[in-house]
Amino acid sequence: MSETPKPPLHLGQTSTLPSSPEEAVLDYVPNPRAGTLYLVRFAAPEFTSLCPVTGQPDFAHLVIDYAPQATIVESKSLKLFLGAFRNHCGFHEDVTVGIGQRLFDEMQPHWLRIGGYWYPRGGIPIDVFWQSGAAPEGLWVPEQGVQGYRGRG
Repeated sequence: MSETPKPPLHLGQTSTLPSSPEEAVLDYVPNPRAGTLYLVRFAAPEFTSLCPVTGQPDFAHLVIDYAPQATIVESKSLKLFLGAFRNHCGFHEDVTVGIGQRLFDEMQPHWLRIGGYWYPRGGIPIDVFWQSGAAPEGLWVPEQGVQGYRGRG
């Protein structure tokens, strides 16, 4: 983000769940450790969207990792943004990659990756991964820690 961040819309305020991801406003605040290379991780183990074919709910465990530059995403606005997908129809690939790209485009971190670990429907789990490029040299990037789906094992 090249301009000065606006005051957060949601932080400290009563907020309602946006009706769609497009309506959701993500807040960004100044990075208190700008100039330091570090990793931020958000895990959303109960993410929900809707299947565009059946309209039935799809569930995923999302893991978002990023190395901030000038700003960080405010967690309440991220929670509301992710919650806005509850009534949004989208294929797993589009939803996962779209979340990653929107965060990357708006926040402009050094690096960002997202892992979407989708629970099976129709017997097939789908895992979707996207990253903005190679991780910066010297950045500690731990495994996302989500096991692949095992079924009955």
